[in-house]
Amino acid sequence: MSRSPLVLVAALGLAIACAGAARAQTFVVVPTAPVQVPSYEEPNAPGSIRVPSPLSTAPANPVVLSYSQLVELWRSAGSAYGVPWQVLGAINKIESNFGRNMGPSSAGAVGWMQFIPSSWMRWGMDADGDGLADPWDPQDAVYAAARYLAAAGAHEDLERSIFAYNHADWYVKDVLELARLFGGDSTLASFGRVGPGVAFGLDDLEQRLDEARRAVTRAQGALPALDRRLEELEWDMLALEQKAGDPDLSDKRFGELEGRIALLEAERELLYAKLELRRQELADAVAGLEALEAEASSAASSAGAYGSPESLDGYVFPVGGGPKAVSVGHDHHDYPAADIAAPEGSPLYALAAGTVVETYPRPEGRCGIGLELRLDRGPTYVYCHLSYLDPSVTPGVALSAGAHVGLVGSTGNSTGPHLHLGLVPSVAYPQDDAWFQSFAGRAFSWQDAPTPRSARAAGPVFTVIEAPAEASSSSVQVIAFTP
Repeated sequence: MSRSPLVLVAALGLAIACAGAARAQTFVVVPTAPVQVPSYEEPNAPGSIRVPSPLSTAPANPVVLSYSQLVELWRSAGSAYGVPWQVLGAINKIESNFGRNMGPSSAGAVGWMQFIPSSWMRWGMDADGDGLADPWDPQDAVYAAARYLAAAGAHEDLERSIFAYNHADWYVKDVLELARLFGGDSTLASFGRVGPGVAFGLDDLEQRLDEARRAVTRAQGALPALDRRLEELEWDMLALEQKAGDPDLSDKRFGELEGRIALLEAERELLYAKLELRRQELADAVAGLEALEAEASSAASSAGAYGSPESLDGYVFPVGGGPKAVSVGHDHHDYPAADIAAPEGSPLYALAAGTVVETYPRPEGRCGIGLELRLDRGPTYVYCHLSYLDPSVTPGVALSAGAHVGLVGSTGNSTGPHLHLGLVPSVAYPQDDAWFQSFAGRAFSWQDAPTPRSARAAGPVFTVIEAPAEASSSSVQVIAFTP
């Protein structure tokens, strides 16, 4: 049985622009009546919870919650364990995108709040009373996350408890930045629409951006096959016309050849019509994407840095999506380069300030669609296999670090969606550079080696918990927290 929830005020000291005015943001957990939930002062005893079997298998029909249902759940769980509901919301977004991407992850994490199975056996719970402690169930998972954070010391040091959830400074920063965007009730109309705050407005925009990127990728992907077939038709027609030009042909043979040429001409006209339609679809998709990117830029000005690619010492990782979606190996199949695997349509950025020296706007050759970027710092990098190159990216254009340049694809000599990143000339592996490795665990995970985590503090996390009221007032229980 847990103690009554605390009134917790986590003042995090960051101003955000909200509804046209910047103000400091605090998090408040409103006390409610005691809730019958497991204590956070000690983990589950072995065998004390019943879990789905196998635990790593996602449900066939996962639960989908509305924004209002999510807020109600976060508030309830946060109040039960004295944890800011905005922090639970931020972790829910970052870990599983509000239940849209529940894994299992490459590390084996599962469910709404991405618990490692061993941690779930220690801290998981049956919050909805159905007899199962199920990480794929939103209520069980969010309550368990609140319990986990409380056990890790959220009442005394909120940032430290978030670090216990994922041992990386960048993760703590991202959670706190996003949590601030949830704000309080006064932020409900801050995106020009009625809804639960800036964070949900950003989520809505993010979903529309993802769909717009997929639309561009689909439209671009339809063009190469039409172009190839048209080229084949031209060669076939030329060969038939050469045969028909033989003066020794019989009338019958000449008529047969003319008939075949007429059929190919009809197919060519049909293909030209299809190609024009697909090009118009691509133009419409690009226009839609550009409009949403302009909206995203405007939103970023009021939401602060959240959602923008992270910059470290003037560098930005060139592929967006984060370490759960983006991965890279230390080697390349035939010469020094980095093949950065990511879902098709993932955004691509200029890795540092520089000037575009060459572009490859057509999906041809080994590189396919791509560009070469000469950095102000000296080296030149080549990007290959894009599905889409931003129209503003042309030779001679100066780009700032993090400028959008296109979308991940698989054009050219490619076996799957990824960004081929190499130096020009190819004299070294980009992934050996310090700037590249500084993004390990923050923007990508290693495919062939453990991904390091940044160390925030040495040793285990300790939580100091006051003794129960019936015990001696001088008694204090100190427990070591093990994830």
